[in-house]
Amino acid sequence: MLKKLLKWAIPPITLILLGVTIYGFHLSGRIEKRFSARRWHIPSTVYSDTTILYPGQHLNIDRFKEKLRDLGYREVSYRPQKKGEIRFASFAVDIYLNDLKTPSLTRQGFLTRIRYLKNRIKSIERVDRTDLLPILELEPEELGKFYGSKRQRRRLVSIRQIPQHLIYAVLASEDGRFYEHPGFDPLGILRALFINLRHGSIRQGGSTITQQLAKNYFLTPARKVSRKLNELLLAVVMEIMYSKDEILEIYLNEIYLGQKGAVAINGVGEASFFYFGKPIDQLSVPEAAVIAGLIKAPNYYSPYVDKVRCQERRNTVMQSMYEKGWLTYKELRTNTSLPVNTVGFKSYGKKAPYFMDYLSRQIETLYSPETLSSLGLSIFTTLDTQVQTAAEKALKKGLARWEKSHPALQRKDPTRKLQGAIIVMQPKTGYVLAMVGGRDYGISQYNRIIQSRRQPGSAFKPFVYLAALDKFTTATRLSNQPKTYWINGEPWKPQNFTPDSEPDVSMRTALKKSLNLATVDLAMKVGLDQLVDQIERFQFSTPVKPYPSLALGAFEVIPMELARAYCAFAADGVLPYPLSLRDVTDENDKVLKQTHVNIERLMPPAKSFILTSMLQSVVDDGTARALRENGITWTVAGKTGTSNDYRDAWFVGFTPDILGLVWVGFDNGDPIAATGASVALPIWAELIKSLPQYITEADFKIPPGVVKRTVCSESGLLSEKRDCPEPMDEYFLAGNAPSARCPLHPRPGTLKKIEKIIQGIKNFIKRK
Repeated sequence: MLKKLLKWAIPPITLILLGVTIYGFHLSGRIEKRFSARRWHIPSTVYSDTTILYPGQHLNIDRFKEKLRDLGYREVSYRPQKKGEIRFASFAVDIYLNDLKTPSLTRQGFLTRIRYLKNRIKSIERVDRTDLLPILELEPEELGKFYGSKRQRRRLVSIRQIPQHLIYAVLASEDGRFYEHPGFDPLGILRALFINLRHGSIRQGGSTITQQLAKNYFLTPARKVSRKLNELLLAVVMEIMYSKDEILEIYLNEIYLGQKGAVAINGVGEASFFYFGKPIDQLSVPEAAVIAGLIKAPNYYSPYVDKVRCQERRNTVMQSMYEKGWLTYKELRTNTSLPVNTVGFKSYGKKAPYFMDYLSRQIETLYSPETLSSLGLSIFTTLDTQVQTAAEKALKKGLARWEKSHPALQRKDPTRKLQGAIIVMQPKTGYVLAMVGGRDYGISQYNRIIQSRRQPGSAFKPFVYLAALDKFTTATRLSNQPKTYWINGEPWKPQNFTPDSEPDVSMRTALKKSLNLATVDLAMKVGLDQLVDQIERFQFSTPVKPYPSLALGAFEVIPMELARAYCAFAADGVLPYPLSLRDVTDENDKVLKQTHVNIERLMPPAKSFILTSMLQSVVDDGTARALRENGITWTVAGKTGTSNDYRDAWFVGFTPDILGLVWVGFDNGDPIAATGASVALPIWAELIKSLPQYITEADFKIPPGVVKRTVCSESGLLSEKRDCPEPMDEYFLAGNAPSARCPLHPRPGTLKKIEKIIQGIKNFIKRK
């Protein structure tokens, strides 16, 4: 009977085994294809620029502390012992630096002490060597990520980086016999079945780590017998093809461990930072148990949802570790009573959102959206987060202040509120250090720095004076009297913003006081066609027409382009390309091919210096002199601007190292009852004062080709100080300096000679 049974049973069993074997080969092909290709889509990460510190540098202590916290440093009460720890004292800060890896520098973390006195860095010391450092570079700050459709955050780690106690915690929680079974665990299945039958509900699963990985990678979550059989077969094939450590490494990088808004936290590497703000190799035993405990139900046991429930789950994991001999009784007793301390719930929302949008436009010309959301690129930008924060705060405070003093400007509808925008650049490099495209990105994503077109008003006048420097000098006299100009058969009669009785003024005075009549007179002397040619060299994208009103900024400009044009004055005549992107590296830290940008010299350094010196007069003694009243005592050049009917208010100012543009106005063009000096300038002042690291006491350097002469303030011709009542020192291009002496105020000796000659003539006539 048994022989008959075997005779009939062997063929179908053989067919079944053959079928399973063939299907197993099919599954192995799927597994090989999946695991040999890119296993995960890793979003590209965007970083700010690094922060440079050096002895003697001015420092905003409060903003520096804020910067360290934003970088993820954890404040401790003792001397820092681990990377990422800081301790603040009265006149120093101890920092255990994190590792730094950028395209230009790789550095292991070490303990350093920065001493400061009166908001200036006194010294930087490497504590372990007692070496004084001439310069220190802090790591860049993460600004955001380019996500794909799955919106997952994952920080890949190798099995060698994962501490043993975390591995034990995961095995104790999920699969205690992982290193013993062939992919499925019959004992685990029976145990789970018994527990579930006893309780009359599903209390425990029998899936191994390998089965969980098979389900996550290849199957749907549907609860069907066929899916469970597929899961089991996949697990067995995976165990045949890969080592236990390889399977565990993939699993630990794959598992879902929590949620932040629309972004999923995947893998133990990312979870370590999300929950505890530290690299995975720095996790303590109870912290590792927290992460392992989350696998069962991440959002239910999350410490950000319920710390008590999380602590109970953590203790269950540690109890299991103890029972399996992976934790001593002393360690269990000590760690069970500890509270769950997390790094704090941090938003993954965009930082510097207008800048990030601008960056996206630039970088998507180089890389496709699919590449950005899958290849795990590291994108290093020019943004300085301290400058960005200062700009956001200055704009918000300045607009609120103006609305409070002018209640008629307040609007209930947030989309119609008074708006403003700021861009900060490095003139010589074109680096965009900060960009604030509007009052509130959440309400309006319209970036007024790069998308709006507004009349610059008097902020455009420097380009008129620049065009005149080939023919005229800063001492040339201009008519300041009313005139009528005819445009397309229509009369146009400009007026000064405020009455000015001087019939004629020097070029420097005309720009300093922002006199409309004198500026239009100069434009007509230069020639409107020549003026248009000069302006077009600055590459404004808005059309320019040869009308006299062009001299007063009557045509529209894009704020970014105006800021870029001003950079040429501070950069020795070179027009930079606005850059948001510095470097891009792949997941292996290899720098990808860089795109070169063209820069153009628009004027010799001598000419840019002359124009800059005129803009210094605007700040020292002209329409922007309120800067001095706002506490700006160092070298600054700049220009205010107000358009017709007070629709736009501007201030563009720069030092030898930094340039900032501020615009204020309504999107619909309503008047704002403000000049550039009254509303935009104070915002600029508040911004710059909060950035002492960019403050320099140095003056703009005088280049070759510039000469200094003493001239009469009335005639603009050479004068000795004892001759004219108001002599002044003036800068000239070397080939354009005056050579004639002032005829209005002859020297005393010369006057006596003339009187003697006249008297001699009179005596001669009498004798005749």
